[in-house]
Amino acid sequence: MRTPAWTEDELVLAGALVVKNGWRELRTEDPEVQELSGLLRSLPIHGAEALTLPGFRSPGSVSRKTTDFMTNHPQYGGARTRCGRPTLLMIDALIHREAEMLQAAQAIEEGIGSGELYGIPPQPDEVDETGATAIEGRLLVRRALARERDPRLRKLKIEQARRRGRPLHCEVCAFDFAHTYGELGDGYIEVHHVTPLHVSGSRETRLDDLACLCANCHRMCHRSRPGGSWRTPASLRAQMRKSTRSALH
Repeated sequence: MRTPAWTEDELVLAGALVVKNGWRELRTEDPEVQELSGLLRSLPIHGAEALTLPGFRSPGSVSRKTTDFMTNHPQYGGARTRCGRPTLLMIDALIHREAEMLQAAQAIEEGIGSGELYGIPPQPDEVDETGATAIEGRLLVRRALARERDPRLRKLKIEQARRRGRPLHCEVCAFDFAHTYGELGDGYIEVHHVTPLHVSGSRETRLDDLACLCANCHRMCHRSRPGGSWRTPASLRAQMRKSTRSALH
């Protein structure tokens, strides 16, 4: 078994460490490197067999990754180390969305520290067909999907929409399952977190944190690339309008 590639969860944690250190690498003996090594080895991502591999997320490997972040920063004047595209995209995200990235790193650390992220089983679609996850990393996406699939929350969200006299249709594209599929589609809709979980934190999900979406728009909200941001219903609506205008011209 080869050493697993670094995931978005791991990259955002290592990158946050470098940012907090003024975009300077950290040495193997640094206490923060030692602590991050232990945290990475505990993440419920790679499986127990990874822990048997020599050097898997060891302090030395963590230190080398911090060197990748430092030397591949656009303003670094020395020789660059070789690293993969996900690391380069994470560097770009940290440069242009530093506050968001640091929030995501903190949310992962808090979720691991509380034990919450250990208890959530893997979810379908937590990794998209490209092998990429949202900027928050697989673990926060896993938590979001688990919450969105809570049948109790979905039922309460539908009841809230009906109490408010709102049609039960997609809040992005207005698709109505009942209108299209008749009785089969009556009462069906999916729910999506309006606010990224690294912003809302580990608080109990409120109904106003959720939006009603069709399956297509829900999938597009979760579809992303390494370095890509969480896609809210509002941002997806804006993207659809932009696409429509481009098609007309």
